[in-house]
Amino acid sequence: MAVISPFQAWRYDVSRVPVSDVITQPYDKITPEMQERYYASHNNNLVRIILGKRFPGDSRNENVYTRAAAAFRQWQQSGVLRLDPRPSLYRYSQTFSHPYASQMSIERQGYIGLGRLEDYSDGIVFRHELTHSKPKADRLDLLRATGTHFEQIFMLYSGAPEIDNILKSEAPADIEVTDEYGVIHRVWRISDPSLISAVQSHMLDQKLIIADGHHRYETALNYRKERRPTAESAGPAPYDSMMMTFFNMHSPNLVVLPTHRVVFGLPGFSASQLHNGARQFFNVEEVDAAIPGARAVALLREAGHAGTALLAASADRVFLMHTPKAIGGNRFAGLSLRQQSLDVVQLHRCLLEGVLKISEEAIRNLQNVSYHRDAEDALAQVRSGQAQAAFLMNPVRMDQIRDIAFAGEVLPQKSTDFYPKLLSGLTIYAME
Repeated sequence: MAVISPFQAWRYDVSRVPVSDVITQPYDKITPEMQERYYASHNNNLVRIILGKRFPGDSRNENVYTRAAAAFRQWQQSGVLRLDPRPSLYRYSQTFSHPYASQMSIERQGYIGLGRLEDYSDGIVFRHELTHSKPKADRLDLLRATGTHFEQIFMLYSGAPEIDNILKSEAPADIEVTDEYGVIHRVWRISDPSLISAVQSHMLDQKLIIADGHHRYETALNYRKERRPTAESAGPAPYDSMMMTFFNMHSPNLVVLPTHRVVFGLPGFSASQLHNGARQFFNVEEVDAAIPGARAVALLREAGHAGTALLAASADRVFLMHTPKAIGGNRFAGLSLRQQSLDVVQLHRCLLEGVLKISEEAIRNLQNVSYHRDAEDALAQVRSGQAQAAFLMNPVRMDQIRDIAFAGEVLPQKSTDFYPKLLSGLTIYAME
């Protein structure tokens, strides 16, 4: 069962600091340029903790993690951060425009609370992608130094539509801030024990899927393992839970975007080679070589109604690939039919690995493949000569993510892009 708990969050004192100057995007979405901008925006910007600068003279006693811990203590002591007086859940609303339909305003509602950590084998929390060791080592060092979760992970629950109504409030939000992408974030503190109890009851029979935050979740599992005195501790401890934001996976306002692939650095690449190789696996149609990104997305969406559809662009040619052909051999070895039906799997196994001969290891290590949310940006990389080919695709559907996750399977890395991201710094969970 999914065990949810209220907590006393540390939050920025809005009378002391402007929230818009101190919150950030999630740490793994912060580019070097964004890091510099966040540093310049305010001395108390959260980036100084979740993604601080590293310096040549750093040592065991003075480094990015010790500076993060010192900054957090100083902000607590000075009153920049204040502890909420009562354990609470935090209703969280995001109002935004769909990137592909900017005239349409969407509001996504969920809530922030503590979720009990569960091993994947327990069948309560499910992942949908694999993780890598380097990011987990970094997050574990930060967690050891601070004993604090500064960011929520994005968690999906499988039902209980009543929760949105339970937490609904006509009161003004405790926090309202617009981020750099124009998304309006609002937070309400919910301290009424009866409302909290009702949410907990509805969550008990839920299965949970990690949408964003796999590395942080597994870091929290590792931290719990370090801290537990025995395999079975005497009772729940602060490190047995972490801060999560929960959304209903059946909500029509849950937006999943595709992550397009751009290929570079291949010796002997040619558009003709790609075209001829792709015809082994798909029906291939050549389309306007100058097709703009918005039209390419619309064309993919139309073609995708009948099944798999991919669009490949070189510097001077563009191909629409659809209706996969029956393939013999072991091209999809080790993958279930659920996984084989995904556009992203068809792209990786047939085109990247099968036609272009990019190994799975090279893809995993970003040797010849980069990832882009924006179709126009991906096409521009190729048309400017910075890359050799761009592969555009439709997003993975939520029902596909659900079925694969609940079956204990995973998607290729960078298969999903849940939009918008959760802001970091709205609530903070200190375990010590």
